[in-house]
Amino acid sequence: MMTLFVRLPAFAYAEGVKLDWKSGALAEGLGCYRRAEFFEAHEHWELVWLELEEPEKSFLQAMIQTTAAFHHFQAGNYAGAASLLRRAARRMEDCPAEFGGVDVGALREEIRAWVAALESESAAPARTPEIGIRQGER
Repeated sequence: MMTLFVRLPAFAYAEGVKLDWKSGALAEGLGCYRRAEFFEAHEHWELVWLELEEPEKSFLQAMIQTTAAFHHFQAGNYAGAASLLRRAARRMEDCPAEFGGVDVGALREEIRAWVAALESESAAPARTPEIGIRQGER
């Protein structure tokens, strides 16, 4: 099956944008994500998402779609997981390699590997994509 990545409208993603991954709901959600508590991560991040403006809002939406995808994956809904991961990857397409303190380049590539595995029905990667936070941003 061929994967199509449709581009969404581009936002002006600026280098140096910071989101606080050290405290509050973003940090709580990151901890949940790393413990594979994907639904809970989604809930924490959605609280922040509701308050953001573009382009941070679209970026965090991609992160939320990623957590929702792995919640679906845990429940055995592989088609739903692949669909959400494709949408997350599209939202991240125009982001710089680092945005909001996150290593978006590496995350985007890991998400694409998951999409390819789910679509080809091959073995899923050994772990969920790592959300790498730049040093000093943890």
